[in-house]
Amino acid sequence: MSTEQGDRRQGRGRRRSRAFVAGFSVVVAVLAVVGLGTAAASVAIGPRVTSVDVDPSAAVAASGSRLIVTLSQSVAEVDPSQVNVSPETPVEVDTSGRSIGVRFTLPLWDETEYTVTIEGVEGIGGGSATTVVESFTTPPLGDFLLQRGDGEDTIFFTGIDGEEAVPVYTHPHIEDFRATAAHLVVSVLTPEDTAALIVTDRDGEGARELPLPGFGFISNLQVADRGETIGYTFTDASVGEGRGDESMLYTASAQESAGADAPVAVQVSGADPRVADFRFVPDTASVLLLSFDGTLLLTDATGANATALGSALEIDGIARGTSVAVVNRFDATVQIDLTTAEEQQLVEADPDTGPISAVAPLPDGATLRTNALFDADGVLIGSAITHVAVDGTATPITVFDTSDAVIQTCVSPSARYAAILVAPDAASNPYDEYLLPLPQQVETRIVQIADAEPVVSLAGSSISWCQVPPQ
Repeated sequence: MSTEQGDRRQGRGRRRSRAFVAGFSVVVAVLAVVGLGTAAASVAIGPRVTSVDVDPSAAVAASGSRLIVTLSQSVAEVDPSQVNVSPETPVEVDTSGRSIGVRFTLPLWDETEYTVTIEGVEGIGGGSATTVVESFTTPPLGDFLLQRGDGEDTIFFTGIDGEEAVPVYTHPHIEDFRATAAHLVVSVLTPEDTAALIVTDRDGEGARELPLPGFGFISNLQVADRGETIGYTFTDASVGEGRGDESMLYTASAQESAGADAPVAVQVSGADPRVADFRFVPDTASVLLLSFDGTLLLTDATGANATALGSALEIDGIARGTSVAVVNRFDATVQIDLTTAEEQQLVEADPDTGPISAVAPLPDGATLRTNALFDADGVLIGSAITHVAVDGTATPITVFDTSDAVIQTCVSPSARYAAILVAPDAASNPYDEYLLPLPQQVETRIVQIADAEPVVSLAGSSISWCQVPPQ
């Protein structure tokens, strides 16, 4: 090949190379323009919902469940004022990257369609705002009930209508039980007449025994709203001989993990170790306890960092989703904000409901009060459960004549229903011989609080809505 031919070929190669580079640059430029255009269009359109995560069953059972909305781009922080829930319920809102979390601070009503609207959702880079609308329907509410029988006691699971009750767990002697999110915790008496704590799955399977502080007796079994924490007071069988625990408060876990279920004594330094009553404070690791000497104390689950809150006779309760306790002082019934220690007297009912024997607090600050009814001559004619609003407006929920004895009133997780434990024909309805005695015939009557509409009457006691045993 001549030198001239070689130079011509090299020239053609350089021209082809320049043409390829130029063509490639055009393609890259076009793709960049398309990409920028797509990005610009995405920003212009605004964030789009790519997925939604919510557990309606958990939302009915307990506070703290969340609806999480994931969007197509990172979004600016959403203010709670941008969020509307219908039917109305309190929420907390958090924003992280492409996700918006809506936390329901109270359990939701059963068999109800909820619509969550989030207005003005904007991408971090600006652009058009988006309104997010998501709906879901909650399932029917279920509950556990205890039926004591002749030689065999049974815990049943049933729907709110009482239909198709399913036996879940049986034992020759069930004193009491509580339900956590994942377990049943059952207090039983052994053939040796000492207490045992049995934990099962919620379907009654996988039964195992929890270790106790010794041989003795359990009372006031309770469970925290979350964390599978349980609490109870324990009295040693040998306490009458001058040794062992007497009404000592212990906590433990229903979870099956190494050492987690070992009982931990809750003892406040310098205070009477004997506990007359206690409550877990919702959504916290704190315990409100009342010692034998009448001292009211707010402490953590080990007894440390205790705060004295004066003297009291009784703890009526703490509404779910709140930190406001209703407490009987020696001279008045008061509501104490456990986060600030501020208190105010229980509002007077209008019209006057009469003598009050029990108070069940509701999340909105209202109360359900059990009160005696008298005629004009001062003769007892029955009893009533009355809803008393924050402003004192009193509305009867249900009324009983003197033949029926009201034992306990509990509120469903969402505060939609009241469950009233009643001993019918009380005069001819003797108590059994359990350590936690109950009339031989009991009924749990469920009433819708908002309109006083009766829902169902169930045979059995200790409905799993209750935070404490019948008293």
